[in-house]
Amino acid sequence: MVGIGLDFLSIDTIITPYWFHSEGVAVPNLTVKNIPDELYLRLKEVARAHHRSMNSEIIFCVEKTLGTHRVDVSEHLAIARKLRLKTTDHPITTDELIAARNTGRP
Repeated sequence: MVGIGLDFLSIDTIITPYWFHSEGVAVPNLTVKNIPDELYLRLKEVARAHHRSMNSEIIFCVEKTLGTHRVDVSEHLAIARKLRLKTTDHPITTDELIAARNTGRP
């Protein structure tokens, strides 16, 4: 069996993330069993690249996949309207936009 932080692998890989307890309220724990070696190595590599622990990377992947953060449409529209107001005094013509695109970025 392999736990987080161990460098050897087994087919019976077990990852047991530890969730911190907040103000005396226990947060759920999750045990992942039988992770294929290739998936474990990819997860470990990605976690290291993102400067995250294996636990944090797993939580990030689950949140990304399940979409735990709902988008507030009205909030995004309000932000877009504020940004538009900032550019109303600086209109860009289509020709200027095409020229900028063709010259590339510095």
